[in-house]
Amino acid sequence: MAAATGEAPVDDGAPPLGVLYSFGTPWADFNQGLSYTDTFRCDDAGAGTTLIEFYATNYKSSAPLPGWINRIHNGQITVDAEVVTDPNLILRDGSKLVYHRLPWQEPFAPYLLEVLYEDDDMVALNKPSGLQVLPKGLFQQRTVLAQLQLRDWKMTSSCHSRRKDVQSHPVPVHRLGRGTSGLLLCAKTKVAKVRLASYFAEGATNAANKRDKLEFGEERKISKFYRALVTGILDNDEVVVTQPIGLVHYPGVAEGLYAACSSGKPAMSKVCVLERLAHKNHTLVQVEIHSGRPHQIRIHLAYIGHPLMILSMVLVGILNLLSQKLLSLIVLLHMMEVMRDLHNLFLETAGITYMRIGLFFAIQQPTRW
Repeated sequence: MAAATGEAPVDDGAPPLGVLYSFGTPWADFNQGLSYTDTFRCDDAGAGTTLIEFYATNYKSSAPLPGWINRIHNGQITVDAEVVTDPNLILRDGSKLVYHRLPWQEPFAPYLLEVLYEDDDMVALNKPSGLQVLPKGLFQQRTVLAQLQLRDWKMTSSCHSRRKDVQSHPVPVHRLGRGTSGLLLCAKTKVAKVRLASYFAEGATNAANKRDKLEFGEERKISKFYRALVTGILDNDEVVVTQPIGLVHYPGVAEGLYAACSSGKPAMSKVCVLERLAHKNHTLVQVEIHSGRPHQIRIHLAYIGHPLMILSMVLVGILNLLSQKLLSLIVLLHMMEVMRDLHNLFLETAGITYMRIGLFFAIQQPTRW
């Protein structure tokens, strides 16, 4: 579903500020491996289940039967803290099973991180393309979180007075894809983590509650805006898309693919034309989203007949981190998201505008379309 609307795009002009410092520890050749824990529960039908039957049945997508037999023979599985090498061991109800995946060499990933802003509550990083934020899949060690954990974060004098609120290391408070480069906000304190995370999460709730009202532009703590280059020329200056997004069956993909479907979850995107490039048959648009469904912008732009070519993100918001300190924050994030095969071909954009008791400055980087 799409509808025309009429509001001006966001003006994100702000003076630039340089990098404060960089940090990072080179990755080890191999990670530490990974452990997967299960608790075996037995009913009448499961009585007599063997160790190999449990893994070959429940995790057949991870390895075929011979693969699990080899792992058991290699001593990679423990049952109630004891290494077991007999695939035919009969499991007891309540047994704790742990599969120890051997260390592996993770794919290449950059390790240096630039700090664009830092105070007692948060740190703003410029995340490079190709670096994953949190452990997932093949990347368990080569992540932003790992670098944050490796660095020795010194506490300031003001932090000592509220030691219980300070975390051992900053933690990311929002998502940023591995192929995306740009600003990543990380919380140093428990209060900042809770507040920032809640502000980033409220967009999806708004989308579900206001799906039929098409209410964009109301004051929120964080608003997300994306800049995208799409194929074709949009006729309307502004279009609101409310097509739900969900998983649909696709041959060869067990989990299915995310697509526009009536049975999906509510999703709202407002597309605003910034420039029509008639000679190239492209349109530069700004997209405001009130939800964070997987591949939402790609799906919604394709749904209205203008597939995505290049995408960057602008995140604008006003945050109240610590009300007792009258602290407010305006965040302006620009991040270039490019298809995996192309993510090194374009300059990324990143920016943050911060306002704190009369202090105003901005951090941003150039973009090239």
